[in-house]
Amino acid sequence: MTVRADDEFWMARALELARLAASRGEVPVGAVVVRDGCEIGAGFNAPISGCDPTAHAEVRALRDAAARVGNYRLTGATLYVTLEPCGMCAGAIVHSRISRLVYGAREPKAGVVESTRNALDDASLNWRVEACGGVLETACSQEISSFFARRREERRRLRMARGLRDT
Repeated sequence: MTVRADDEFWMARALELARLAASRGEVPVGAVVVRDGCEIGAGFNAPISGCDPTAHAEVRALRDAAARVGNYRLTGATLYVTLEPCGMCAGAIVHSRISRLVYGAREPKAGVVESTRNALDDASLNWRVEACGGVLETACSQEISSFFARRREERRRLRMARGLRDT
């Protein structure tokens, strides 16, 4: 699928949300749901702070959008997310009837849209989602890479402060 004129604008908004997650010690993933050119839902990763394994950015954005519009079916909406969705999130995207998915960075270990499999293309699904990856990919990838580099450095410093060997 091709990139649309406003995809970078909305992905930049998702990146803002990802940075908010990072500022709270969460893996920096942000998501925004857009319909008819308006933001109807937003979310960022919060499984650690919320003690909730389902609190991925996509799920939180879908919940927010459904609550705002008063319907769990978000037909005609586009979900922008900074990282390729996992299996749980792909299922939520299908069940919410999102029409279009746009993501930034690929997730080679857990991404199920193109990296490990093409879950959205499964013939058994009762809803089809158009998907477009790679929008602001460098910025999205850098946000996550920088986060984990900082985390590794913090852990190294903590080990050294405790007098442990740096391995």
